Amino acid sequence: MLLSHQLLQRPRPHPHRQRRIQSYDPSRAGFLVAFEQPLVHQCGVCPPQPTYNRPMETATQTPPVQSTLESFNPATGELVGSVATITPDQVQAVVDDVARIQPAWAELNLKTRAQYMRRAADALLDDIDEIADLLVAEQGKPRTEAYTMELLPTVDALHWCAKAGQKILADEKVRMSQAFLMTKKGHFSYEPIGVVGVIAPWNYPWSIPFGEVAIALMAGNGVVLKPASLTPLLGEAIRRVFEKAGLPEGLVRVVHGGGAVGDALAKSSVGKVFFTGSVEVGRKVGEVCAQRLKGSVLELGGKDPMIVCADADLDNAVSGALWGGFANAGQTCSGIERIYVVREIADRFIDGVARGAEQLRLGNPAAWETAIGPMTSPDQYDLVVDLIEDAVATGATKLCGGPTEVEGMPGKFIAPTVLTGITHQTRIMREEIFGPVLPIMVVENEQEAIDLANDSEFGLGASVWTTDRQKGERIARRVESGMVWINDHSFSHGACQCSWGGVKNSGVGRSHSKFGFYECVNIKMNAWEPGLASDFWWHPYDATLGEAVRASAKILYGKGAVRSKALREGAGPLLKVGARTLRKRG
Repeated sequence: MLLSHQLLQRPRPHPHRQRRIQSYDPSRAGFLVAFEQPLVHQCGVCPPQPTYNRPMETATQTPPVQSTLESFNPATGELVGSVATITPDQVQAVVDDVARIQPAWAELNLKTRAQYMRRAADALLDDIDEIADLLVAEQGKPRTEAYTMELLPTVDALHWCAKAGQKILADEKVRMSQAFLMTKKGHFSYEPIGVVGVIAPWNYPWSIPFGEVAIALMAGNGVVLKPASLTPLLGEAIRRVFEKAGLPEGLVRVVHGGGAVGDALAKSSVGKVFFTGSVEVGRKVGEVCAQRLKGSVLELGGKDPMIVCADADLDNAVSGALWGGFANAGQTCSGIERIYVVREIADRFIDGVARGAEQLRLGNPAAWETAIGPMTSPDQYDLVVDLIEDAVATGATKLCGGPTEVEGMPGKFIAPTVLTGITHQTRIMREEIFGPVLPIMVVENEQEAIDLANDSEFGLGASVWTTDRQKGERIARRVESGMVWINDHSFSHGACQCSWGGVKNSGVGRSHSKFGFYECVNIKMNAWEPGLASDFWWHPYDATLGEAVRASAKILYGKGAVRSKALREGAGPLLKVGARTLRKRG
């Protein structure tokens, strides 16, 4: 079925939703969108509706269409839809358009912005089934996972942003507890960067960019989103959700094209770039941003280890390995890509994983029962098959799985694959797999497992499986990664209050959580002095001032005899400097 990029229509309006009024201003060759005003009603159900205090300019120029980008169903090969692309030299104009709109959005208080986040959640719920259909059709995600891994987390993220964002972004008092600063007051303010660029991946084309866009908006920014070329329609759907919620049109813009368009976005005047993708491209994005003295948040490759201790709950560990390794057909940066199991329980664990893998249903992602869908990218399919074949050629045993065909579907499928008998120098233990493959190594003890887990250029996530919480936390502290889960894996990406990001080649910076908000703001220190006295360290300088300051340091921070001596010897200079600072200067 052909779906255009306008697939998701505006939901039926709530009986009390606002009307949007557009008026043409010929002098500016554009539209002014009047900020929405609430209709007066007494339903007793609807929350107070946010209002704007002045007009906000929409994007006034639409770049000429250069070409179209077509999107195909990875399972069936059918055309899903198409979007217009732009050229790299047109990206800056899009950023400029958003920059003209963003200041008025930033003027809204946090409570009002939070109300818009909640309305976005309502708009998403209105269209949740249509968006699930699009996730299935465009990315090949199994229908159940479309809800569990993409849609539910984003609805929850919007509500979390609305609630927690008001507290995290509120002015924060700075205590001036030093005796020599007692007259001063201060606070941190969290001010929008301006326009934030988001370059999204194809493996989680909804939840990853959606969370980053939502946090950037709640912080008062505008956003330019560059979706992956394999999933452009989902990028357009993200924009529509926020526009349906009443956010001004043009505050979130979507640009389409190849890697050159993403490069142009990084080189544009956006104040920050969020990038999710490969190490190679992410490093280039980081370099481009550093050259322009602006920040970037880079979520790059992963090679997450799973450490299975001898005292692990075996059934739970097996189930966790199956989900952590095979969800989304293994196309997850934080998916389990290598397992280290202690020899004492290795045979039972390996047998359980292999039997469980063979029972997972592979096929049409539109079916609720399907656990493994197609590989989204044909190139990634080729890479995963090459890694499996290389592992077998170098001595690994394939217990199950491998490339396969699904009747009636020409897409690229790989059945859940379990490998044993692997050395740690095998490519499949060193390189990111990004497919439904679980290589399992047997280790003699937990120390060996920790050493091997850390023997990697990556450090996104890791999991430890044990019934001893204290032991699990001890191991977690020694694993080199941005996140460690004990008796679970990767779940916290769906909990926006949890930070997300890695170390080593897995990236820099953090998304989600309060740290994700801090990535989207300029942190300003604001101070106030009533001016009742001069600061003692001001001019003129003389020996009296120097002796007084020396004595102050020893009195405030010294101990015993040092403090007593300073009090005796420094009393005179301190009194003179104190009297001098209290005199009003002309």
